[in-house]
Amino acid sequence: MAIGNFPSCLVVTLKYEGGYSNDPNDRGNWTGQDVEVGILKGTKYGIAAHAYPHLDIKNLTFDAAKKIYERDYWKPILGDSLPYGVDLATFDAGVMSGPRRGVRWLQAAVGAKQDGLAGSETLAKTLAADGTRTIRAICASRRSFVQSLSSNQYFGRGWSRRIAEVEAKSIAVLLMRGGR
Repeated sequence: MAIGNFPSCLVVTLKYEGGYSNDPNDRGNWTGQDVEVGILKGTKYGIAAHAYPHLDIKNLTFDAAKKIYERDYWKPILGDSLPYGVDLATFDAGVMSGPRRGVRWLQAAVGAKQDGLAGSETLAKTLAADGTRTIRAICASRRSFVQSLSSNQYFGRGWSRRIAEVEAKSIAVLLMRGGR
């Protein structure tokens, strides 16, 4: 299990989330959850205005972002209980597309009930599953999902590269830690 692996996973994810962005074509930068709806506040460290409309995104500190990631993304996926590598694939999926969606992709990969809530069935089936297959299935679901989005025309190449890199890194971590 990936107890204490949150900082390592966060480093990988923040490579893609980066600093402050205020791209008007990114629906995540708008407080109304769609392009030109609400206020264009942007995204910083991947913390987006659409999910946190009341935050001062531009002035968000790294420490505040880290607390949000742990509370709202790592803990809901039960990251400390997942196998190494699977934790990264699920966490990054949850950051990019929402933790419930990330958990549903994990659940689909291991044959658990797909309710988006990580629990005992999800954990048991994940621990019994082949980690490499699980990671590949999560990433395949991610690719399919982002290709269906209208904003894929603007961000698709970057999203596809991110998913491929996270998939490779997740499998490498799994194998390095002696997983299967």
